[in-house]
Amino acid sequence: MTKTHAMRLLESKGMPFEIREYDVEPDDLSAETVARKIAIPIEQVFKTLLIRGDRNGLCFAVIPGNTELDLKTVAKSTGDRKIDLVTVKELQSLTGYVRGGVTALAAKKNFPVLLDETAELFDLISVSAGQRGIQILLKPQDYVRVTDAKLGMWGR
Repeated sequence: MTKTHAMRLLESKGMPFEIREYDVEPDDLSAETVARKIAIPIEQVFKTLLIRGDRNGLCFAVIPGNTELDLKTVAKSTGDRKIDLVTVKELQSLTGYVRGGVTALAAKKNFPVLLDETAELFDLISVSAGQRGIQILLKPQDYVRVTDAKLGMWGR
C-alpha cells in the first residue's frame, strides 16, 4: 500500500492512526458498504462532502455515514442563504480527491471543516484516507485538531 497525503500529514503531526483497507466496488461507494467491509458501525464511519455556500464559498461537511447533510442547519451556521453539494465533476480539481476518496486531510486547499459532533461519542472515527479502498481510523480530537473543524449537528 502506498502512503496517502492524509497519512503523511498525520505522521508529520505525530498523531496515531490505524489503516483499514477494503475492496472497492465502483458501483457502490456508500458508507454502509465501507462500514461493513471494515467491520465498524456505520455511525463511526464519517463521509466527507464538499459543499458550496452562496455567500461563503466552499467547505467540507463531515457527517456520520448513516445520516444526510442538513443543508438548512449548515446554511444557518455559515451565514449562507443556500448550500449545494459540489458536483462530482468538480471534486478532483478542487480537492485533489475523487468521489469515494474525499478527505479534509491534506486536501488540495484547506477549506473550513464542519464535523458532526456525534464524532465525540467514539474513541475512534473512520474517514477516507484520500484514496478509494483505504480508511483512516483516528481519535475525533486529533481529527478536530489537524483540520481545525467546527463541531455541530450537521447530519440528520
